[in-house]
Amino acid sequence: MKQKKTIKWRRLDNASKIFPATITSIDTKVFRLSCELYDTIDPEILQKSLDLTIESFPLYKSVLRRGIFWYYFESSDIKPEVEIESLPVCAPIYIKEKRNLLFRVIYYNKRINLEVFHALTDGSGSMWFMETLIYHYMTIRYKDKLSDDIPKINYKASISEKMDDSFEKIHNKIENRNKKSKRNKEKAYHIKGNKNDENRTRLIEGSMSVKSVLDLAHKYNTTLTVFLTSLFFYSIYKEMPSNKVIYPVILSVPINLRQYYESATARNFFSTMNISYDFNKNSPELESIIESVNDSFKRGLTKEEISIHLYKLMSLEKNPFTRIIPLGLKDLTLKIANHINDRRITTTISNIGQIKMPTEFQDYIHQFSICVSARRPQITLCSYKDNLVISFTSPFEETDIQRTFFKYLTSNNIEVTITSNF
Repeated sequence: MKQKKTIKWRRLDNASKIFPATITSIDTKVFRLSCELYDTIDPEILQKSLDLTIESFPLYKSVLRRGIFWYYFESSDIKPEVEIESLPVCAPIYIKEKRNLLFRVIYYNKRINLEVFHALTDGSGSMWFMETLIYHYMTIRYKDKLSDDIPKINYKASISEKMDDSFEKIHNKIENRNKKSKRNKEKAYHIKGNKNDENRTRLIEGSMSVKSVLDLAHKYNTTLTVFLTSLFFYSIYKEMPSNKVIYPVILSVPINLRQYYESATARNFFSTMNISYDFNKNSPELESIIESVNDSFKRGLTKEEISIHLYKLMSLEKNPFTRIIPLGLKDLTLKIANHINDRRITTTISNIGQIKMPTEFQDYIHQFSICVSARRPQITLCSYKDNLVISFTSPFEETDIQRTFFKYLTSNNIEVTITSNF
C-alpha cells in the first residue's frame, strides 16, 4: 500500500503578512538579487547548483496558501528549474490561483538572477541563498581551476535555525513595551510621473568604486549610507515642484534586526525607520541634510527605539480579536493601513551591505546588485569587493531624480557606469 505523503505547513512571520494582501500589478512585492560573472552562464551547471542549494533551504520549497484566518506556507514537491530571462524585472511571482514556488532563478548572458516574493524572506535571508547558489556554481564550473583551493561552504546556520520565526522568538523579550513610538504621522511629499507601458519597472544601475564614494562621504564626516541617503533627499528636492515644498520628504529605511537580536533565520527579520527632512523649514544644502540625517540615524538605530516599534506591530498580531477576523477582512484592513502608511512616506532607500564570497572566487565574480519592484522611484544598493552598485527602480518614465543623483557623484570625480533595462 502506497504511503501518503505528509504535508507540512508554517505560519507567516510578522513582517510577511502584509505582502500577500498589498500586492499590485505595479508593486509585485518581488525583489531581485543579481550576480554578474566574467564568463557566460552555463545553464546545466546552474541547475545542478540550484538542486544542491534548495536542500539547505527547505522553506524555499513552499507554496503560499490561504486559510480561513491567515496565509500559511505549505511544503511541496515542486522542483525549481532555472530559466533564461524572458520576463520584465521583478515580474509577479505570487498569483492567488496558482500553486507555485515563491522564487525563481533566471539567467542571461553573464548574469544569474534570483527573484523572490517578499513574503518568503528579506534581503539578508535571500542573500544567504544566493551566496550558497553561487558557491555551488563556482565549485562545479571551475573545479579544475580551483583544484586544491576549493573552500569549504559556510552554511552560517543549521536548517532549523534558518527556518526560525525570529519575531515569535523575541516577542516576550522585547523591552520598553509601555513607551509610545514617536514616529512622524504627517503627510509626506509624493513623487508623481507618467507610468511606464504595461506597468514595467524601470531599472537604472550605477556601478562605481566603494572607496571613491567612501572618500567623498568622509569629506562630509559621515558614513556611506548616511551620505547616499542624504544625496537621495537632495536629488528629490532638486526635482520637487515649488508648490510641493510645503510637504516634508520622508524616506523609509529597512533595518536588519539580526544586528540587534540573536538570530540566524533565513526568513524575514527586519523593521523600518522613517527619516524626515522638511525643505520648507531647513536649508536645501547637502551639508545641512547630512547633519540632519546623521542625527536621525543615531536616534532611530537604537535598540530601545527599534523595540518600541516592534512591540507595537507584534501586539496587533497577538491580539485575540485580530486572530479571529476572517482573512478577507484582514486583507482589506491591511490594504487600508498600508494606504494610510503610504501617505507618510515619500520613498525608500535600502542598503543590504557588503557581500562576501571566498577569495578563491574573486577572479570569476564581477559584482552583485539588488533591486525591487517599485510604486515610486527608490534605491537599493550593495557592494562586493570594491564594486558598489546603486539600483534605482521606478514605475515612471521620468528619470530626473536618477540623473541628478548620479550627476552629483560624477561631478565629484566618481566614475559611474550606468546600465538600464529601457
